[in-house]
Amino acid sequence: MNLDHDLQAIAKQEHTLVFPRFDAARAWKLGTFLRELALARSHSIAIDIRTFGLPLFFCALDGTAPDNAAWVRRKSNVVAHFRRSSYAVALRLQQSGANLVDKYGLAPAEYAAAGGSFPLVLAGVGAIGSITVSGLSQRADHELIVEALCAELEHDFADLALDKV
Repeated sequence: MNLDHDLQAIAKQEHTLVFPRFDAARAWKLGTFLRELALARSHSIAIDIRTFGLPLFFCALDGTAPDNAAWVRRKSNVVAHFRRSSYAVALRLQQSGANLVDKYGLAPAEYAAAGGSFPLVLAGVGAIGSITVSGLSQRADHELIVEALCAELEHDFADLALDKV
């Protein structure tokens, strides 16, 4: 895996996957689509969609554990803090040999630099929340979210997907 290439691809995803409007109904539609996608693929994941401070959708599929809900919370806290994908933050830290505690003083009990949370970006406003998945590898969590966002926002996932590793 080429970190620079992945970071550039994630920046393109974050720049492209922007909502013209976002509300509770759209969160529900996106969450149920992601749930159906996960069920069709037999993924055991937890899904969370929230604006900063307000949960709008949560679902834990069979096979998940309370730990998945904790990962969702910690990864979405990274997006709330940095306004970037948790996977981009994780890769940037990996690239520099740093971690959230040493570099930013962020407690591991509250923040997880691991893929699987993506900013909900509203055109003309910026990041307003996050969509988070926990249960797969961090790269797969990230890509499942991007795939769902591409479907919702009518972008070709093949154009935005990370390279296969």
